[in-house]
Amino acid sequence: MQLTVNKKRHEVDVEPEMPLLWVLRDELGITGPKLGCGIGFCGACTVHVDGVAMRSCSLPVGVVSGAVTTIEGLGNPKALHAVQAAWVEHQVAQCGYCQSGQIMTAAAFLAAQSDPTDQQIDEAMSANLCRCGTYPRIRLAVKTAAQKMKGA
Repeated sequence: MQLTVNKKRHEVDVEPEMPLLWVLRDELGITGPKLGCGIGFCGACTVHVDGVAMRSCSLPVGVVSGAVTTIEGLGNPKALHAVQAAWVEHQVAQCGYCQSGQIMTAAAFLAAQSDPTDQQIDEAMSANLCRCGTYPRIRLAVKTAAQKMKGA
């Protein structure tokens, strides 16, 4: 089966019901998406499929027909994505385990909502869990990224 991940085509020999997360990690060596809950609830495994945030731990690879982007493919070799840069600027990460999923969720959200309110940010980001409780910094980073993306 062919899969495009981070703008690179891959041929993988896996069962179609294998979760995308395991294809990414075990078959392709892409370790940014993390296993958290395994049921698509916590968001640590979030990737983009054609720009839409999806939970890769519960997404069978056989139903993936679009391009997959992981945290490793979000920015470019010369610059971080605005969300990644805002995460660094506001020192969002503590343990860091959920951060790739948080960033991927925020990037997809901001692609659809360029001028979000605090309430919209809170609602969008509440789909991802952070055990360290950095939610105020997450909101601030999303607001900063939105401003940078509008100005770009």
